[in-house]
Amino acid sequence: MCAEGALEDLPALDAPLAARRMDALPLCIGLFCIIWSSAFAVAKVALADCPPLLLLSARFLTAGGAILAVAAVVLPRERFSRLGARDVAALALMGILNNACYLGLSYVGMTHVSSGFTAVLISANPLLTALVAAPLLGERLSGRKVAGLLLGMAGVALVVRSRIASGHEDPTGTLYVLGALVTLSAATLLFKRIRTSATLWIGSGIQSLAGGLALLPVALWREDMADVHLTLPLTLAFSYLTFAGSVGAFSLWFFILGRTSATRASALHFLMPPLGLMFGWLLLGEKVPLLDLAGVVPIALGIRLVTTAPDGRKPQKR
Repeated sequence: MCAEGALEDLPALDAPLAARRMDALPLCIGLFCIIWSSAFAVAKVALADCPPLLLLSARFLTAGGAILAVAAVVLPRERFSRLGARDVAALALMGILNNACYLGLSYVGMTHVSSGFTAVLISANPLLTALVAAPLLGERLSGRKVAGLLLGMAGVALVVRSRIASGHEDPTGTLYVLGALVTLSAATLLFKRIRTSATLWIGSGIQSLAGGLALLPVALWREDMADVHLTLPLTLAFSYLTFAGSVGAFSLWFFILGRTSATRASALHFLMPPLGLMFGWLLLGEKVPLLDLAGVVPIALGIRLVTTAPDGRKPQKR
């Protein structure tokens, strides 16, 4: 995950490079949404052959080791030497929130609830983030943004209505996923609050390793290695989650966060319900009721209200 301070220095160092990176933002957003939303269904595939915490521990340790190994080869040595204890501690804390807590709670929850339902609940991240970002980060929470967020949440509620009313989703699993939502919002705000001197790759590697190391003792205590079955679906799912998810999506997420407000970046999660439901249907055969599809309209409108200014221009980054 990237260092926000380093990213904000780009215009002063190389304006054309900074402009090109801003032009890449829409592509990064599209890739992030596809990888992030598909990961819910892919994780359900992996969970059929591996307990959740063991799966995540191996994923984070593998991803973190791979990222730092590549960084050590391609980055100048001074990029590592200038990291202080505060930088490492801040990155480790974000890694524990983003990886160990958020995904740990999500994966445990998905052993009880569907991947589509999980995607819908996690998409509520913008509401929590916007409410706290206003007093904590000084981001202006205008009436337009409030209306957009509430409209988006109404769409989310419409999507999950049939699922909750039918009683098909387990309450315990729902509580785990709600806990994951809280930690994701906290991690989003923490990133915008704390600056480090780490580069994108070094920060991502440290956070992945921190998440893996935090989860490993809990995984070994609560889960049995005998429950791990090395099947082809597990191998493919693990590879996708590790390299597309941990390496790709989290790097893209913090790349996006470094170039926009926390509220606007988190509003991307309103794209997750339709995409998450679609991947759940494609990969797992999860049913998608008509009410789920109808909820896409207010969700999309809510995104537009949150992420554009009244005159149609994108809000400036704070």
